[in-house]
Formats: sequence, C-alpha cells, structure tokens
Amino acid sequence: MLKSPLFWKVFTLVGCIVLLLVPLMFVSSLIKERSDYRDEVSDALRQSSAGSQKLIGPLIAVPVTEVTTVLESTNDEAPKEVRRSKSYIRFWLPESLMVKGEQQVESRQIGIYNGQVWHGDISIQAEFDPKRIGLEANENRQIGEPFVVLALSDARGIGQVQALKINGEALTVEPGSGLQSDMQGMHVPLGSADMTRKALKLDMSFSLNGTGTFSVVPVGRNSEMTLISDWPHPGFKGDFLPAKREISPSGFQAQWQSTWFANNLDSKIRDMLLLTEQNEWRLPAFSVNITTPADQYQLTDRAIKYAILLIALIFAAFFVFESLTARQMHPMEYLLVGLSLVMFYLVLLALSERIGFTPAWVTASLLSGVINGLYLQGVMKTWRASLPFTGALLVLYGVMWSLLHSEDSALLLGTGVLFAALSTVMMLTRRFNWYSISATRKVQTEKAEPVDDALRLWK
Repeated sequence: MLKSPLFWKVFTLVGCIVLLLVPLMFVSSLIKERSDYRDEVSDALRQSSAGSQKLIGPLIAVPVTEVTTVLESTNDEAPKEVRRSKSYIRFWLPESLMVKGEQQVESRQIGIYNGQVWHGDISIQAEFDPKRIGLEANENRQIGEPFVVLALSDARGIGQVQALKINGEALTVEPGSGLQSDMQGMHVPLGSADMTRKALKLDMSFSLNGTGTFSVVPVGRNSEMTLISDWPHPGFKGDFLPAKREISPSGFQAQWQSTWFANNLDSKIRDMLLLTEQNEWRLPAFSVNITTPADQYQLTDRAIKYAILLIALIFAAFFVFESLTARQMHPMEYLLVGLSLVMFYLVLLALSERIGFTPAWVTASLLSGVINGLYLQGVMKTWRASLPFTGALLVLYGVMWSLLHSEDSALLLGTGVLFAALSTVMMLTRRFNWYSISATRKVQTEKAEPVDDALRLWK
C-alpha cells in the first residue's frame, strides 16, 4: 500500500487540507478580535448613557415597627419581661397593573461600528385594594408613612418625569427608591398611614432611556404591558413571551399578560423584609431585547465553519479530474487554490464591515471565482475544464449563503449538498479502474530514466 501512487496522492491531499487549517485559524482569530471591538462599542454606549432597564413597581412600601415581649433570664436571676422591637417594610402590591410604552431606537456609530440606544415614553396605571395590605396599627404595631416605590436598574436613563397622581391628586416624585438598599429609581411619599385604608388609583408617566433589554416585573394581581417600537429586530426573552405580537420592517408591537397564578409574585414580594442587591433583579419579568440581527461577525464566523467542507469538495473535484484525465496537478497547485478559498473569508470580513454582509458575500464570491477561473485555465490549459470548476465554486458559495440564512434547514441542505457531491463522484468514476493508476505509473517508471527520490514531490 505504501508504494501505491493512489495512497500517496490521497495522503498528500489530506496533508494540504491540514496545512490550510493554520491560515483558517488566523482568520477565525481575526473575526473574534473584530467582534470584540464591536462589543467594546456597546459597552461604551452603556457606560456613557444607560444600560439595560428592569422596572419593578409601582409598589407601596409600608414601614412597620412591631414590639414584642419576651422572657429572658440569666443564671442568677429570675426571668424578666423584655420588650424588643423589629422594623421591616411590608410591600403592598397592586390589584391591577397596566404599562404602556412607545419606544424609539437610535443607532449611534463609533468608528465603523454601530450600537443602539433606545428612548421610551412609559405610562403606568395601577390600582391598589386596601384589603391586600392586611395591616392594622395597635399598641404593639406602629405603621409609618407609606411611600410608592418604582425601582429601576439604571437611574441614569430616567428623563422627564410627569407628576404622579394618586386618586387624581398630584404628588411630588423624589429621586431614589426610598429603601435602605442600593436600589435605584424613584419614590413618592404618601404623607399619612391613613392612605393604606382606602383604595388607591395611581397614574404616572415618564421618559426612559437605555441600551439592550427593557423589562417590567408584573407585580400586579393582573398585569399587562403593551410596547410599540420602531425597531424591526426585537428579541423576546425572559420568563414570559408576549401573548400578541406583530413584527414588520417598520417596527413591532407586542402585548404581555400575567397573573399571580402564573408568576406567584405575591408570595415572593409581599413578605420580603427588604429587597436587596442579591434578589432584586431575579424576579420574573416581561422582557424585550433591542438586538442586532446576526451581524457580519457572527455570520462570517459561522461561514468559516464550512471552510473545510468547501475546500474538501474542491479538492475532491480536482482529484476526480486527475483520475479521469491524463492531466496531473501538483500539490502546490492544490495549496494555491486552497489559499484562495481561505482568502475569500478575509475579503468577506473586510468588505462586510463597510458595505454589509450580503453585498460583501457577492463581491468576495465573484472575486474568488474570477481568480480561480483564470488560474485553473492556466493549469488545465483549457477554458472548457476551468469554467465548470469556476461555476461549481460559485454554486457552492450560493449554497453556503443559503446555509447561513436557513438555520432551521441547515442540516437538510448540508446533507443534500454532500449527498449530491458523493453521488456525482460515484457516477463519474463508476467504470474507472483504480488499479490502473498503479499499473500505468509502474510502466511509466520502468521506461523513464531513474530519478532521485529526494527530488520527487509527487509519486
């Protein structure tokens, strides 16, 4: 077997493919590096404006101080009654919550990279049932001044705040959550503990800016959120998908609904002594992410995963061409064609940053087809042989583009391509006598003059 020309030919081709993995790794590393630069732009926008926003509220926080009497004793004394006090905050959740938002997305460019900042106008309506609070003042329990809490992830995004109204009465909005924690947001003092004894209807509106995700925790017994945006690529994620949604090239509209039966938020929040940094943002929420669709870096990275398949198919076509004709191709000719196929991805990456992925793909495909067509014409000495290879290469680029844009059908399409390639090779070589390669080469060797094996590059 080791003396078989066929064995050494296949061995050399496999070695060429392995060798081409080195430049492919460098291109893949470059893709990651450029992608990291793009992520730095997103981080810069978040640091200079505001990050993702998660809204908790409105809740009514009621400070409570309870006094209890306990018996304490020491070793030498009889038990004594000791009065101890404990302070905590009881959260009064709304019976119904309605959040409406209108969102505009602004693209900002830093260098050649783009990022998105969104601006939203938020209006909130909530109703509170006094039966839900379950607190009465007595000699052992004191109820402090309640206040409305509206917590946010990043207070830098809060813009103009309209006066909050409780039962039609305008109240002053104060900065900060009002809680003894690092939570950011707004709060509104209600002025008297008597406010907890009657039904309350809350109305407020404000502008909010951010980047990335916008989320609302459905704290109401019945909660709804409606969001209208001009961004055509929303990413719906989180704990609840929208009950209704419409997406078009001009934007999207989505509506969420949830109840305590589905999210159990009443038990999660009502008896919490204090929302803290560790648990405040783990609450389930309606969420939408202002995402960038699969950008040029993601698509190019996915495309380069098919590079070995593309190179193997082209090398297999050359191998069949050699086997069916008398024209022998040198390993260096294989390598040069392989390097041109690797260069395709570098050209694709460079152009996609300037003109977009699809135009860059078309341009890189045509450039690769032209250079390989001209080169193969010189190698094969005829256009009749080089043009079919060039056409097949362009078809493979078209198939790869379809694979990248059809994730659901990628396996089926890829399997079809491999099956068609294998079937073509089998049909073209079904009458070929592979032993004739060794026999022919043996006869040629006997007739030829001796050649130093150290100078022989192709057996």
